[in-house]
Amino acid sequence: MIEVKKETLGFQSEVRQLLDLMIHSLYSNPEIFLRELISNGADACDRLRFEALGKDELYEGDSALQIEVDYSGKQNTITVRDNGLGMSRQEVVDNLGTIARSGTKEFFKALTGDQQKDSQLIGQFGVGFYSVFIVAVHVTLTTRRAGLTEDEGVRWESDGKGEYSVQTVKRKKRGTEVVLHLKKEAKEFADGFRLRGIIKKYSDHITVPILMPKEGEKAEGYEAINSATALWKRPKKDISDEEYNEFYKHIAHDFEAPMARVHSRVEGKREYTSLFFIPSRAPFDLWDRDTRRGIKLYVRRVFIMDDAEQLMPPYLRFVRGLVDSDDLPLNISREILQRSKTIDTIRAASVKKVLGTIDELAKSEAYTKFWEQFGRVFKEGVVDDPDNKERIVKLLRFSSTHEDKAQPEVSLEAYASRMKADQKHIYYVIGDSFQTAKNSPHLEVFRKKGIEVLLLCDPIDEWLVTHLTEFSGKELRSVSKGKLDLGKLEDAEEKKTTSEKGGEYEDLIKRMEKLLEDKVEEVRLSTRLTTSPACLVAGEGALSANLERLLKAAGQDIRGAKPIMEINPQHPILERLKAEQDEQRFEEWAKILFDQALLSEGGKLEDPAGFVHRLNQMFLVLTSPPSA
Repeated sequence: MIEVKKETLGFQSEVRQLLDLMIHSLYSNPEIFLRELISNGADACDRLRFEALGKDELYEGDSALQIEVDYSGKQNTITVRDNGLGMSRQEVVDNLGTIARSGTKEFFKALTGDQQKDSQLIGQFGVGFYSVFIVAVHVTLTTRRAGLTEDEGVRWESDGKGEYSVQTVKRKKRGTEVVLHLKKEAKEFADGFRLRGIIKKYSDHITVPILMPKEGEKAEGYEAINSATALWKRPKKDISDEEYNEFYKHIAHDFEAPMARVHSRVEGKREYTSLFFIPSRAPFDLWDRDTRRGIKLYVRRVFIMDDAEQLMPPYLRFVRGLVDSDDLPLNISREILQRSKTIDTIRAASVKKVLGTIDELAKSEAYTKFWEQFGRVFKEGVVDDPDNKERIVKLLRFSSTHEDKAQPEVSLEAYASRMKADQKHIYYVIGDSFQTAKNSPHLEVFRKKGIEVLLLCDPIDEWLVTHLTEFSGKELRSVSKGKLDLGKLEDAEEKKTTSEKGGEYEDLIKRMEKLLEDKVEEVRLSTRLTTSPACLVAGEGALSANLERLLKAAGQDIRGAKPIMEINPQHPILERLKAEQDEQRFEEWAKILFDQALLSEGGKLEDPAGFVHRLNQMFLVLTSPPSA
């Protein structure tokens, strides 16, 4: 016999914070606790069904999977039990004492302290088991994992205020039983009619029978109160929007209805059903390419696996849903999936279905919200999915100088339609923020001539433009790389002025190159500046300054090429510097120009204190009274 032991443990600090927020923020919709408990029970039944494919003994002679919901008005309790997979002692501690999600940190950073806003965030994060404390003053969970002995049962108890206990107990039946001791103000839930209404509203689609005691004076036994049919197998015309939305909330553990959905049945050589949803908001772990829990795989209605990564590429990892195939073996493994032609066919068709749904969103105002939530991830598709690259590129949205709005709304098609007659390239500038890109000195000549420039400020944009080099026959070019050649867009008078200034500034350029030789590759006159005195430009084949910063921030030892410094011969500071004979003052002012150019593109100064000192000295010179 296994030794009976009881431990009292403290919740992880994030769990305590989440419990407090749920109890005080979700009071307006307390009934969701039952949806979450039933969803957990259904998941446990699905997982047992899958594990038992190769180990029939896990059923322990009882293969009729079900969930029971019981209640007692006299004792003010609700009991939810399932005969699914159950949990071991360690699984209980891991699942009920901590929040093991990669988005946890981002979730708590996003909290505002505003109850209404935070309750929405909780919904995005997924309330799960902890929602029981919205209505319960005390919770007792008893469980045993299928395959373990009767002596390896586990009892977990807590009042949700900071601690919980875990005790080894004897439990004959596998599965999990949760008993809620309700708060006085939640007594309404210890009522059969109320519970049935909640189950029909939120959980009718659950494929496992949900049983409740029969009603009536002489009624005995239990009866199923849900339809217990796979929603995705029903005809679309028979499924209401509300049923779709509740099913989405079940599989995605989300609080909000989805933004869009696509439900299809494929018949013929390959037979399968797919049901995909696009959430209304991005989950907190969306930016982690390795964390995907989007698509469930079923085979003939039998759950096979969660997060079937072979069914959806990484750039669509925000999609939630399922695929139910009639052509795959029930004992399919991840290794078989990786080399299955059937899976390849399903994946290709599924991607096209989702892209078609996004195409439809792009025709409506809802696309602004879609791009705000998922645009950064969707851009990865340009690299991830060469077969659909052209289609994906048309769905990309950017900010641009056309409107100077932070919200990306400009498509490449719209940009191309506004290009000037003699414009050869699609121009873009990259910055570490919208304001940095918008105010870049590299844009000055483009603004003067009314040439639109895309403002790219997502970290992924550097990666994007290395793979997106042209659109509709027009090459994409950075305005901060190489020599600027506007071709026919540059008039003859400007070319003549630049040529004349070349000889006039030859000595200044040489002096500055010698002084800044450890910082710049060369100094040259600029054709892109109209109001700023100087800017830094990357060589044609060199890494951009922004990409260098990103790589260094990621811990890579990058020794990029020195930038080229361009100076504006029309600017009075350069006129003054050209005439300056005091070498010390010349050196200080030249270094100030370089540091200013570096700061204007979001760079970091090597010697901020030295910059401030030189700037102060310049102010003293410019503001000192003339000598008598």
